[in-house]
Amino acid sequence: MNRICVLASGLVAVVAAVSFNSPVDAAEQAIKAPAPAVLAPVSGHRETAIFAGGCFWGVEGVFSHVKGVVSATSGYTGGKVGTADYEEVSSGTTGHAESVKVVFDPAQVNYADLLRIYFSVVADPTLLNRQGPDRGTQYRSALFPMSAAQDKVARAYIAQLSYAHVYSKPIVTRIEASRTFYPAEAHHQDFMARNPTYPYIVINDRPKVEALKRIFPANWKA
Repeated sequence: MNRICVLASGLVAVVAAVSFNSPVDAAEQAIKAPAPAVLAPVSGHRETAIFAGGCFWGVEGVFSHVKGVVSATSGYTGGKVGTADYEEVSSGTTGHAESVKVVFDPAQVNYADLLRIYFSVVADPTLLNRQGPDRGTQYRSALFPMSAAQDKVARAYIAQLSYAHVYSKPIVTRIEASRTFYPAEAHHQDFMARNPTYPYIVINDRPKVEALKRIFPANWKA
């Protein structure tokens, strides 16, 4: 199923978005995951991490409000350069996931902290190949570690969450080896910031940003 957040007419977007969810429902899905027991070592002033968790508009929107994040860019990861195109990725046959490249200052926010935010408010890690109203492998919950240290921290945190039974269902978030990130088309960048009243954003993504501010005030930036 192609993503509902394509640039359709306003009426279609409103009907489709409301039929799937409500802001209250989306906000209630947030859960404060426990603090990670394993942290990534800090070296330098810039690191990069890649996250996939449904429509990249919302993933980018949340991480852009995290203190210590320098930039968040929407794009595609997991497939080949020739298929890193919105229309092709939307077919669900390219191997790509809609993803977000996060550049951050590890002295302000650790990779483990970003994982905690991801598992708390960005994505539901128990949903296989879907998030919210979106269906298909391109919307899978996946992490793309950029280093051996990130890989270790990601695996340790998933194991920690699973052992603690934080979620009522098994975690299906994938840890994938592909690290090649392809930026999405210009009109997808900063979509939430530029279109705060767009129906899909109001229904599915704004509640995630509000949950970030409410649950992790120390990590919040306007």
